[in-house]
Amino acid sequence: MLTVISWIALGIGLLCSVIIVVDVIRHPQMMTIMNVVWPINGWFFGPFALWTYFKWGRLKAKDNEREDERGQAAKVFMSTSHCSAGCTAGDALGVPIVALTALTIAGSTLFAHYTVEFILAYIFGIIFQFYAIYPMNKEQGVAGNIKAAVKADTLSLITFEVGMFGWMAIVHYLLFTEPPKPNTAVYWFMMQIAMILGFLTSYPANWWLVKKGIKEAM
Repeated sequence: MLTVISWIALGIGLLCSVIIVVDVIRHPQMMTIMNVVWPINGWFFGPFALWTYFKWGRLKAKDNEREDERGQAAKVFMSTSHCSAGCTAGDALGVPIVALTALTIAGSTLFAHYTVEFILAYIFGIIFQFYAIYPMNKEQGVAGNIKAAVKADTLSLITFEVGMFGWMAIVHYLLFTEPPKPNTAVYWFMMQIAMILGFLTSYPANWWLVKKGIKEAM
């Protein structure tokens, strides 16, 4: 039954991503990196990502003529979505690397996933953040914007990984006698849940970063 649920959840997520991809091709975002962010969010947030995209994301399309009436909560949601998408890209790439290399750290596959996925999530997070701020601050140069990206994304990324890694530990040690393998639908369904929890744990951090002016509300 769990396998069936997993395939359904993954299928819905993929379908939502495809719908968003089709729409951003027709209505590109003003901030180019968001054309990538929204489809990634569709994969793990499913119908909720679809709803938020058409409610808030479309307001930032280049051809939008509606007034932007988003409140602070919605803007922080978009900032968190941006961070989460970068983390998700890095984490998803890290999974097959660990699986194919049979890497372990301290005899643990889970610790290997933690290490590789954190490094890749951090790299992708900084890249995503850089392409969000560079177009608006070109006078700071590449080095200056990389520094700003690190400052804006580090806390957000760490709090995302707290939620994600916490769920991975629960899956690995508590929910299954034999943890699911990366070549199964159940594994990736668990990853979908991990991304949602990572989003929830990073949202307060993004709110604080925006409030302090360390990060721009998107």
